[in-house]
Amino acid sequence: MSGLINYVSCGALWLGLAVKSPDLARHWRDPYLRAICAVLALAGLCFLLGAPPTVGFVNRLSGVPNLAAPLTYAAITAYSAASQLLVVHWRGGPRVRRTARRWIAAYALVVLGVAVTFALGDAPVERRTDLDTYYATTPFLAEMIVLYLAGHLAAAGVTAVSALRWARQVAGRLRVGLVMLGAGALCSAGYSITKFTAVIARWCGADWSRLGTTASPVAAGIGALLTVTGILIPLGWPLVTEWRRSRRTCARLRPLERELDELLTRRSLRLPRPRWVTPATRLVWLQTSIHNALGHLDAYFDRDLYERVRASALRETGDAGRAESVAWAAVVAAAVEAERHRERPLAPWDETDLLSVRAPGPAALVDIADALATSPLIASARVHGTTTPTGTA
Repeated sequence: MSGLINYVSCGALWLGLAVKSPDLARHWRDPYLRAICAVLALAGLCFLLGAPPTVGFVNRLSGVPNLAAPLTYAAITAYSAASQLLVVHWRGGPRVRRTARRWIAAYALVVLGVAVTFALGDAPVERRTDLDTYYATTPFLAEMIVLYLAGHLAAAGVTAVSALRWARQVAGRLRVGLVMLGAGALCSAGYSITKFTAVIARWCGADWSRLGTTASPVAAGIGALLTVTGILIPLGWPLVTEWRRSRRTCARLRPLERELDELLTRRSLRLPRPRWVTPATRLVWLQTSIHNALGHLDAYFDRDLYERVRASALRETGDAGRAESVAWAAVVAAAVEAERHRERPLAPWDETDLLSVRAPGPAALVDIADALATSPLIASARVHGTTTPTGTA
């Protein structure tokens, strides 16, 4: 189980990074996207470097006892700076660049301080999990520990306060994301607080090292989960909403797809079914297949039937949009039957074809599918072809 929390947290954060990487590749000049990706990448790196197996590997590879410690502390410091930059760019304002440069400069000095104090200190005994408390009283190393913990605690505190204060001024998915981000920052602050508590206890002669080796990783792991959730909610919410809308649209198009299924199969008009795709991509595939079938049926569409059904439905419902959908559904149903039993179309293809003049758009396809499933006029059109239908729309 050693390091499991670290690796799981790293995986969660880098999964979020994988979700945002395509957007960054397309809009790499966007400082907001760069800040988001930096937070996710650096937070994951912190957990990766802080895992005891990784610590041992880095120390063995470098030949320097405890070299993994300043690398991890530098990553934590860089993550703290990225968190501040994210909040700054998220809030916006006239002095975004100046504020961002100040945070970068401040935390660059912290990283430099960590490197210098480690170089000046003496840490001959490798400590994979409790270096903070073991060397808490060692000259220069104690300053290094306090420096990185103070920088991380300051960043987590400012991020939490900024996110939660801003959450009170907004609503919807942004508010949810800010609350989650603020809660994650508070948990991250818990990491520094428990580490500080263990270090201070060491200064006082007590041994509270287990506080830093057990409670701190848990607080950091929960903080990472909440942070990645808070960042991705405002960004992923529209995508989830679009997926749900696409699923509902596909479900509503099924009556029309069933009506055209035999034709699509017999004439090989359906494109190869995509696998492992998003609902939005599947919707495009379905709409394309339906349009292929309608294009093939255009020469079989009965224009007179369309006008008669439309007039009849309009008299019954008084709804022009509904009448249009019912008329299209009747024409499609009759054309499917006509194409199945006739070798030649009703009329040659020309610029006056019904599909060319009144081609239904994506939204109209859904209404046509609804009419196919509900209107009694459709059964009459399917059975009698071009005879005048009667009934209620």
